[in-house]
Amino acid sequence: MLTKTYGSAIIGVDALMVTVEVSTTPGIGFSIVGLPDNAVKESSQRISSAFAESGFRIPGQYVVINLAPADLKKEGSSYDLPIAIATLGSVGLLKTDDLEQYVIMGELGLDGSLRPIRGVLPIAIEARRHHYKGIIVPAQNAREAAIVNNLNVYGANTLKEVTDFFNGVGELEQTVVDTRAEFARSLRNYEYDFSDVKGQETVKRCLEIAAAGGHNAIMIGPPGSGKTMLAKRMPGILPPLTLNESLETTQIHSVAGLMRKDDSLIAVRPFRAPHHTISDVALVGGGANPKPGEISLAHNGVLFLDELPEFKRTVLEVLRQPMEERRVTISRAKMTIDYPASFMLIAAMNPCPCGYYNHPTIACTCPPGTVKRYLNKVSGPLMDRIDLHIETSPVPISQLNKVERGESSEAIRTRVIAARAIQTERFKNTVGVHCNAQMGSKLTRQFCVLTDECRSIMEQAMNCLGLSARAYDRILRVARTIADLEAAPDINPDHLREAITYRSLDRDSWGR
Repeated sequence: MLTKTYGSAIIGVDALMVTVEVSTTPGIGFSIVGLPDNAVKESSQRISSAFAESGFRIPGQYVVINLAPADLKKEGSSYDLPIAIATLGSVGLLKTDDLEQYVIMGELGLDGSLRPIRGVLPIAIEARRHHYKGIIVPAQNAREAAIVNNLNVYGANTLKEVTDFFNGVGELEQTVVDTRAEFARSLRNYEYDFSDVKGQETVKRCLEIAAAGGHNAIMIGPPGSGKTMLAKRMPGILPPLTLNESLETTQIHSVAGLMRKDDSLIAVRPFRAPHHTISDVALVGGGANPKPGEISLAHNGVLFLDELPEFKRTVLEVLRQPMEERRVTISRAKMTIDYPASFMLIAAMNPCPCGYYNHPTIACTCPPGTVKRYLNKVSGPLMDRIDLHIETSPVPISQLNKVERGESSEAIRTRVIAARAIQTERFKNTVGVHCNAQMGSKLTRQFCVLTDECRSIMEQAMNCLGLSARAYDRILRVARTIADLEAAPDINPDHLREAITYRSLDRDSWGR
């Protein structure tokens, strides 16, 4: 007897429907076709044990399983449950009347329990798109799937619960999540606040500009000057995620298997801080079984690279294209996968190997020329893609002893949101551009018009600092953001001068 159930395969951050066909004939054996990987092939052992523990006995049957489409590689243990259900239906131990109405996914333990899987959200989205009545997943994944409306979501703890559901002798509790209420409840749940930071007003101003225009920034200063502390507070001053951005972000984290049992929507902008020993594949994504990398996990949020010169050169260079295109393409012989990667890069570094170059009280012990060589570990093309360069200085004890708290993240965020609103109106007719940092050369010339005085200032800066053409455009975009923070219609000389000061790490102006 032939029985079909329906599951799904993850391709990039999307899902593709998979039909699980099971045919049983007299004999003994178990074979799987349809390009299964080792995890899928090993499902026979898990399923056999789960059957025994759940009270099912299938004597004298040769089981053939086909996973269609047959030319798409099937990976992971999430096919255990649909294969088991289809097998029971094929031998007459389960009613098959309603199987075609549900997408079924889950990993089986040897005792028949269901274990969580990754990629449930895109699977649920695909199930709704194909007009399935519902989806049955492990209970730990139910809330994640339930954020998709117009789809019945059932979470199960064991194989027996699922079989009882289809046989009509038991019920599965439907999981319901009010997506908008859940999103609104978690929207401002920030762990860190700028009010905790003492001093560093110039750096705070720089990071506010970065948040207002979506610009990349780098902080350079001695150990203990607060670089990491400031970076961790960046998500709290960025505009809140929209519901669509939240769904995009949650989908990526779901595919990566990072969603926890009680998670439904990611409502706070992600903050990813990989260690400097990370590989290029872990950063941009890919691998034998392609998964999103850190830059995709930081989509719609912040990617923080601490100790930037300590990262391998190859790792930093693979950042260049995603920073421009805001997505990364992983090409393989049989497939090409796109991962979104619209992130804000915040980097930090010491000024030299010992960390005390330009320190007001501690002498630098590095030999001559070391500062320049240390900075040269970060390539010029990558540094050009970082709009804002700011130096951090040690906070004096008089500032640390102050009792009063600094300006809160909420106050800064209010100004950032107002500036972003101006940019939203500015780019309302431009597809794919939402903030000043995303402007191309054509838009920069259109919206960053300079007066004669401003052009003279730019010419002097280019000659004195040895800036590249890319840096020229980035200064204009930063100046446009500073004007937006003041709600000024045009860029004035003060805006331009402030923007130029944030290029302090360019090759000809640092470490001479």
